[in-house]
Amino acid sequence: MMIAIPDVLNAEQVARVRAIIDAAEWVDGNVSSGRQAALAKRNEQLPDDSAAARQAGGIVLDALGRTALFIAAALPAKVLPPMFNRYAGGQAFGTHIDNAIRIKGDFRMRADLSATLFLEDPQAYDGGELVIEDAFGTHSVKLPAGHLVLYPSSSQHRVEPVTRGVRTASFFWIESMVRDDAARRTLFELDGAIQALGARVGQGDAAIVQLTGVYHNLLRRWANS
Repeated sequence: MMIAIPDVLNAEQVARVRAIIDAAEWVDGNVSSGRQAALAKRNEQLPDDSAAARQAGGIVLDALGRTALFIAAALPAKVLPPMFNRYAGGQAFGTHIDNAIRIKGDFRMRADLSATLFLEDPQAYDGGELVIEDAFGTHSVKLPAGHLVLYPSSSQHRVEPVTRGVRTASFFWIESMVRDDAARRTLFELDGAIQALGARVGQGDAAIVQLTGVYHNLLRRWANS
């Protein structure tokens, strides 16, 4: 399931994050790449152990914890600390699939979902679309600053060359409580239907209570932790 999640960061939060990371020292993006990714990846990255990355990442994580749509769609068990990259001058990232397991020090997690949080308005740069391929076709994504796209880490994807301006973003991975993408989609759709119906008839309605029970029993059956 691929989903765009608007307004994870508001304008003030985007400005705070940009002030932190723009003043920091950037390095070649391949410092964190595997052998195959290094062949396709041309960008700059904020060192993930830098003070700037930790401070800006904390702002992103706090915002994610308050974003109901992200929690409903991802059902997060673990979130890798957010990282930051930027593309300019024709830089791009060719077609690839993210590693299944992400490791940072003693922290280890399965990457079920990938996320890109855009930190530059699309009018400020040309190119830089995140192109995601799935069973339903090819999707080109270029969102306003503060908006996030969430998609299965098993998807082939790429970043098109940036031919004007600078594309700046945060990226990270999520281990979901529900490993199976189809099951996670079913839970997300059921939750959305319950919320919409509850707004019309009231959350105390007997059918809403019953459907909520169905949701939690499915989550109990499918959750890994």
